[in-house]
Amino acid sequence: MRLGVLFSGGKDSCLALSKAMQTDKVRCLITLESANPESYMFHTPNIHMVCLQAKAMDFPLITMKTKGEKESELEDLKKALSQAVDTWEIEGVVTGAINSVYQASRAQRICDELDLWCFNPLWQMKPDNVLQEILEAQFEVIISSISAYPLDEKWLGKKIDKRTVEELLTLQEKYGISPAGEGGEFETLVLNGPMFKKRIQITQHTTSYNNNAGEYTVKGAVLE
Repeated sequence: MRLGVLFSGGKDSCLALSKAMQTDKVRCLITLESANPESYMFHTPNIHMVCLQAKAMDFPLITMKTKGEKESELEDLKKALSQAVDTWEIEGVVTGAINSVYQASRAQRICDELDLWCFNPLWQMKPDNVLQEILEAQFEVIISSISAYPLDEKWLGKKIDKRTVEELLTLQEKYGISPAGEGGEFETLVLNGPMFKKRIQITQHTTSYNNNAGEYTVKGAVLE
């Protein structure tokens, strides 16, 4: 089946992409660039990096800007998917949804309207299993934003490796946070992985942090 992948550049969409490639033909990546950092549907930290990621993986990329307004942003999603149908003749859409019924149900509704199959390969996976698959597949992932106690500025830019996963699982036991960030505790950026033909090297970045929330923003990066 010819698929388009809803792509944010984070670990979940990259893992979903990797899984989809094992069974079907991925024709393109599809990204919504939201002007609203509090978008109900779309990832926003370092969303500008999807262009470099798509180049690193040698995938065509369809981007669509959206104001990120609740519900109306779905019309922008529909336009992007329609463009993917027209340009790349996709028959289905892949999402990285794990537990968000809000996101999964709305993606499904848009797919139904366009007569597309909606594929959620990570749906209902346990957070620790998601992280374990990330490690086993040797994805290179960093934390790009945080928004929950006890995560502090030391976590910004931190690589998700075996030790980091252990720390996150400990914090889950002590504070109840999702170790995969499913509660919005953190967002991620993928720099390399099994489907990357080139690795992304960050050359410049800034960090901001205030009141248990912070962001690691990439200002410069190259492919190597």
